[in-house]
Amino acid sequence: MANVINKRHAMLVLNALPLVGPVTLRRLMDTFSGDPVAVLSASGNQLGRVKGVGPKVVNSLMLWRQNFDLERERGRLEQSHTRFLIREDIEFPSLLKQVYDAPVGLYWQGGYFVDRPCVAIVGTRRATLYGRSVAQRLAGELAQMGFCIVSGMARGTDTAAHLGALAVGGKTVAICGCGLDIIYPPENLELHREIVAQGAVVSEFCFGRRADRQTFPMRNRIVAGMSEAVIVIESAAAGGSMITARFAGEQGRQLLVVPGRIDQASSQGCHQLIRDGATLVTSADDVLEALRYARPVVSELNLSTGEGGSCAASSADMSPLEIAIIAIVEAGEQIASDWLCQRLSVGPAEVSVALMSLELKRRIIKRGDGRFESL
Repeated sequence: MANVINKRHAMLVLNALPLVGPVTLRRLMDTFSGDPVAVLSASGNQLGRVKGVGPKVVNSLMLWRQNFDLERERGRLEQSHTRFLIREDIEFPSLLKQVYDAPVGLYWQGGYFVDRPCVAIVGTRRATLYGRSVAQRLAGELAQMGFCIVSGMARGTDTAAHLGALAVGGKTVAICGCGLDIIYPPENLELHREIVAQGAVVSEFCFGRRADRQTFPMRNRIVAGMSEAVIVIESAAAGGSMITARFAGEQGRQLLVVPGRIDQASSQGCHQLIRDGATLVTSADDVLEALRYARPVVSELNLSTGEGGSCAASSADMSPLEIAIIAIVEAGEQIASDWLCQRLSVGPAEVSVALMSLELKRRIIKRGDGRFESL
């Protein structure tokens, strides 16, 4: 065991072995009094007596040095400014510690560690304009109220939820279904950077692990596990969000669902959940009521109030990019996001964040044709 220096490094090894799933790992830890070093030091006979641990798992554990390069992983952590959190760390999300099959460790990028209630927003990757709009609006409003928005950084609903939180300067945590050295989906590279700068990007998977059918459900249990409530916005009856909803039920979390159109397949899962007893929500106030939180007063939200009670932001409350966009729309332009990217030489994710922020600040409005104009 000379290669395993301490408990954290042993956790790093156990977390990375491909044949040791979260339930099996929990049983191993229970059997060996929560000591990962003891698990890796155990004999084959000792390991084989643990329920659910078959010959392949025993072999993986006994030959862990051949299956996992600990020194290489430690080097990658340092080079990528990534921390590996274990349950004993104060930064490890407290609610997640209560989940039976919680990960033994989390790869964590970003300077933000959960310091407030979390609400997960999930839904289909093929989100409609309605679904994306609702996800952004709810995420923005809840983030302004002091919640951390948790999602999976997937296409569609997840992306919209993260953008909504970022747009108002709120906190958001993205849980990935792959190693943090892999950006998935690749078009979310800029979003990944924005979240690391303002929140955190998290995974239980070691560097190099690619997303697959096994990793996404594992990610979904973390999304639900670290949140007080899970909000589902658009999901097919057999969609991945239904798995997150099931985890929410098993983990004792509030399950909240936004209704959709009755003639769309992307609403079937949501309506099924509502029939099964999930709480129907149509606004951030519904979320507050379900969680029994009081609505923060305006001063707590750090919103500027103008004449007549308006919440429109002044230029002091805006980023340089937002100020540039306002200068364009106030000149009478009706703008599209792709046109702005070319005009201002910025990336689409950055433009999306700025446009959403200006919508929430009531400086612009989105037209039916998808373009924006001054409000």
